[in-house]
Amino acid sequence: MSLIRACSALLKKEFVLAFRNPSDMVNPILFFVMVMILFPFGVGAETKLLADISVGIVWVTMLLAIMLSLDNLFKSDYLDGTLEELVLSPYPTSVLILAKVFANWLMTCVPLVMISPIMALMMGMPSDSVAILVISLLLGTPVLIILGAIGAALTVGLRNGGVILSLLILPLYIPVVIFGSGVVTTYLADMNYMGQIYMLLAFLVMAIILAPFAIAASLKISLA
Repeated sequence: MSLIRACSALLKKEFVLAFRNPSDMVNPILFFVMVMILFPFGVGAETKLLADISVGIVWVTMLLAIMLSLDNLFKSDYLDGTLEELVLSPYPTSVLILAKVFANWLMTCVPLVMISPIMALMMGMPSDSVAILVISLLLGTPVLIILGAIGAALTVGLRNGGVILSLLILPLYIPVVIFGSGVVTTYLADMNYMGQIYMLLAFLVMAIILAPFAIAASLKISLA
């Protein structure tokens, strides 16, 4: 079996398991929607205030929803022994891991990005900035989930690794959130926002190239 067919088989397996256990996909979406709906009740119904902070709310809520799914990224494979077979397979572990993370991004982040315009408009964000928000999320969410996979790989063997996972990856998320929310903020200020777009694109390229090796090494450490 070629490497491409191996990655395709891994993607198919991830999709089948996800549809057999839909709660793994539904929980982050429900969390995202509920937080976005409840947030105005805590801040108040002042339209201008909600519009001013809507970008930050969307990004932070998206971050937390992604973190909600990270603890189970490798957990089931670790418990049934599939993770050991993945690491010991003749194929490059980094490439297989990247395929697995990509499948997780499709099932977790893409639905969140699709409903984010509705939530943003509900918060009072100007309609002409919604497209910029979606672009920033499409560039930023893969980085968030790839970086999160490093922490998930390091804590996969721990019984209560959720807190440690949060402490490990939250500092890594800060630059992505700053530039991701800065894209929309700069656009609304009628300034050139392409610098933030290029930074997100650079983060994405570096994450795709470098992070799979870190994830593979972290998995080998956890399985040792």
